[in-house]
Amino acid sequence: MCGGYTLEWLDTLITVSLNPVKTDFNAIQPVNSIQLKSKIEEEKDKIKTFLKGMVFSLGDEKKIELLIKQYHSGLIILLDQALENHVKCPAKITELKQLTNDLIACVDELLSFIEVRFLDYLSLNERIPATYLLVTKKDLTQRLDKLKANFKTKAPDIGIVDIVLNDLYAFIGCPRDEHSFIFRELFYIKEICKELEHLDITKCERNTYTCLDELLIYMNFNSKSYVDNLTQRLAEKINSCESISDKMEILLFHFKEFRQKHRKPGIIFNSTYSDLNVDISNWFTQEIFYLEKKLHYAIVPLKGHSEKPINKSSDVPKVLCILSVDQMAIVLRSVDDLKILMARSLNAVFKNIVPYLSTPYQENISYDSMRSKSYSIETRDKEIVIQTLEQMIKKIMEY
Repeated sequence: MCGGYTLEWLDTLITVSLNPVKTDFNAIQPVNSIQLKSKIEEEKDKIKTFLKGMVFSLGDEKKIELLIKQYHSGLIILLDQALENHVKCPAKITELKQLTNDLIACVDELLSFIEVRFLDYLSLNERIPATYLLVTKKDLTQRLDKLKANFKTKAPDIGIVDIVLNDLYAFIGCPRDEHSFIFRELFYIKEICKELEHLDITKCERNTYTCLDELLIYMNFNSKSYVDNLTQRLAEKINSCESISDKMEILLFHFKEFRQKHRKPGIIFNSTYSDLNVDISNWFTQEIFYLEKKLHYAIVPLKGHSEKPINKSSDVPKVLCILSVDQMAIVLRSVDDLKILMARSLNAVFKNIVPYLSTPYQENISYDSMRSKSYSIETRDKEIVIQTLEQMIKKIMEY
C-alpha cells in the first residue's frame, strides 16, 4: 500500500473550504449535503483502511508508532478547526451547519478508532489539547448521564453506583487550571464507561463482592470513597459473627476471594493515590493482625491454669499452644534442623511431640499433616513465628 497524506481531502475541506478566515460562508454556493456526507463517510473508511494496512505492512514498531502519533495529532488539530468552523458558521445556513457537524463527528470517530485499535502506540502521559479535552468531556458527561438513568431504573437500591458515578463526574468536571489532564486518564474514563455500559446491573447479587465490585477491582478504581465503602461492607460482614474464631475464618475467606479477583495490569483511576489492591490488602492484613492479637490475649490466661486440658477422646494430656498448626510446624522443623532436639528423623520429632499439642481451633492434630505443612511455609506464618520468638527473647532477657 502506498503512503502519502491520506487526510488531504478532509484537511482541505476543514482548513480551507469551511474555514471562515479563508472563505466567505455567504459566498459559498448551496452544497449538496447528501453527496458531501457520503464523501465524508467514504474518506473516513479510506483512512481507517489505510492505517490498518500501514500497521501490518511497515513491520517496524518505531515507524508504526511515529505514523500513529502523526495521524492522532493531525486529527486533533483538524478537530479544533472543525469546532471553530461550526461555531462561526451562520445558523441560517442550515446545510452548512449540518456539514460542519458531520465533519466533527467524522474526525471524532477517527480519533476513537486510533485510540481503541492502536492505544499502545500513543504517548499516554502527554497533556491533552484544550479543545479536544472539551469535546471528550462533553461526550463522557453524556455517557455518564445515560448510565445514571439506566442504573436508576434497573438498580435504584445499589448505593455503590452513586459513589462510582459521582467520582467519575467529579473527575471529569475538574477545571483544567486545577488539573492537567493527560491521555492516560481520559482513556481510563472511556474504558470504564464502556465496561459499565456493558454491565448487567440487575445481576449484581447481594454477595460480599458484587459484579460491580469485580469490575471496579479489575479496573483498579482506587477512589477513596469506594475504598471506604468496600472496607465498611467487609467490616459489617465480619462483625456480624460473634466469636473471634468465626470472625477470623470469614475474614480469611474474603481476603482469599479478593486476592483471586482478576485485575487489568497497568491501569489506575487516580494516579495520585495508591493502588486499590494495596489499600484493601493492607486493610485485611491489619484486621487479621488485630484478631490474632485479640485471640492471643484471650488465651494467654489459660496457660497459668492448674489443670491441663484433657483430650475427650483419649487419656493423652494436651498442652494448648496459641500458635496455629502451620506455625508450630515451622518451629519443630527449625529445632530439628538446628539439632536442638535429637531424633532419628524429622518424622520422629513430629510423631513424639504433636500428639501432646492442641490449638484453639484444633484439639487433635495429625503429626503427619503437621510434618507436611512444614514444607509449604506461608510468609505470614513465618512472620508470626518470628514475632513470637522475639517476645520469648525479651522475656528471657528479663529473667
